[in-house]
Amino acid sequence: MIVKNEAHHLRECLETLAWADEIVVLDAGSQDDTCAIAREYTENVSVETDWQGFGVQRQRAQALASHEWVLMVDADERVTPELRASILKAIQQPPAVYSASRLSWCFGRFIRHSGWYPDRVLRLYPRTQAVYNAALVHEKLDVPEGLAVKRLSGDLLHYTYRDLRHYLEKSAHYAQAWAEQRAAQGKTATLGSGVTHGIACFLKMYVLKAGFRDGKQGFLLALLSAHSTFNKYADLWIRTRTSPVEKR
Repeated sequence: MIVKNEAHHLRECLETLAWADEIVVLDAGSQDDTCAIAREYTENVSVETDWQGFGVQRQRAQALASHEWVLMVDADERVTPELRASILKAIQQPPAVYSASRLSWCFGRFIRHSGWYPDRVLRLYPRTQAVYNAALVHEKLDVPEGLAVKRLSGDLLHYTYRDLRHYLEKSAHYAQAWAEQRAAQGKTATLGSGVTHGIACFLKMYVLKAGFRDGKQGFLLALLSAHSTFNKYADLWIRTRTSPVEKR
């Protein structure tokens, strides 16, 4: 696990992982009781404050593990009994990469449409054969050629946002990291592309992905996601299309 200021989530998460042979927690410099809570469940708690992005931090956490299999879990997630049983069965099989279906709780209900479910994420894999890439945000597990990708049964519950403020703060952070990464790759954007992508995001989530079936929460999520999408492109435009004010 990689964590930072997750005291409000961590204990409930770790309770669902008590069956694991080893728990590794890598903290990024928490200012709350995250590390103290983690040490109630494992001695393998480390701190690395030289933040280089989510991908690099996951690589560091994996390097601290010693067992054959890695299950990467976030503090706001919970492993259900059905998923645990599926994992324990999978690790008895030949090496492969396994995806879990993530079911998110947001603004008072589980979101089963809107393109959010089933949100299959690659999380179980052989430690010496797969590793996350070094992306700043939206990091992905690099699966080597020849290593099979299979599915686990059961859901990984995801308690993604505490409230609207948390959503806005988190989305702003991701937008900044996304724009920074794209700018470093020489990518550019226009405000018009931000508007277009934002509208497309809303229509995809609310109409094509049946977000309307998630009630008022589905409408709110589609609207907020469209806003977040626009912000990503606006941030990139600001970084690449404007220049600092000349010093007088």
